[in-house]
Amino acid sequence: MVKEEEQWTIEAKSSLFDLKLHEVWAYRDLLVLLVRRDFVSFYKQTILGPLWFFIQPLFTTIIFTFIFGNLAGISTDNLPKPLFYMAGITAWNYFADCLTKTSSVFRDNAGIFGKVYFPRLIMPLSIVVSNLVRFGVQMMLFLILMAYYYFSGANFNIGWAICLFPVIVILMALLGLGAGMIISAMTTKYRDLAFLISFGVQLLMYATTVIYPLSEAIKKYPSYAWIIVYNPMTPIIETFRYGFLGQGSFSWFSLGYATIITIVLLLIGTVVFNKVERNFVDTV
Repeated sequence: MVKEEEQWTIEAKSSLFDLKLHEVWAYRDLLVLLVRRDFVSFYKQTILGPLWFFIQPLFTTIIFTFIFGNLAGISTDNLPKPLFYMAGITAWNYFADCLTKTSSVFRDNAGIFGKVYFPRLIMPLSIVVSNLVRFGVQMMLFLILMAYYYFSGANFNIGWAICLFPVIVILMALLGLGAGMIISAMTTKYRDLAFLISFGVQLLMYATTVIYPLSEAIKKYPSYAWIIVYNPMTPIIETFRYGFLGQGSFSWFSLGYATIITIVLLLIGTVVFNKVERNFVDTV
């Protein structure tokens, strides 16, 4: 028996908030295809293949441990230095990958967008999901490192906040998605942002508690610590460490603040993305 194909009429969006999620669901096979394409293309024609998922965070952790932990002597809240840095790097990489890759969606896919119709939201969603796969692989490396230090007798404990792990992952994904969609829409007119984002994310990392704990920043630079405190990624990474390692600064207020900022950026990103997708082909 032949299954009847679903049909619908392509119409202009009635509202900037109209995401046409039923079309996104109908194109779920395309979403899976794009995720698979991103995952395969990452290690295609490489010698080490999927091992690069492990090599990048592993080498970054080694460099951070040597420079910031040993040479600079920055506190790690009495946690083993590699474990402290690996926790920050794993969480930060997911957010940074979602942000940087989403921020170039219009520019990178202008050729496809101009020829074929499909829900444009599929593209940024596929980036978030494909990066989630990489995040899962890097989480495995982090858990292996945790197991090594646990059986070596290191002083850390898994806290109750580990139950918030799904919330943290969703916040990182949506924060990167929202900010990325705003930047992607703006780069269709202002190409300068494409250059800014490449090193802006690196600068933002230093304003986040990836290489130092929040307590150390408040203790040494109380006048400027507000920059780090009001960075929405700070409570997310602090909660991540607090849950998995039992060290870090956790408060419901800070996590609620990060949630509100994430929702606001996502709403603004959705509106801007929907508005720009109507005529961006004329400007890209």
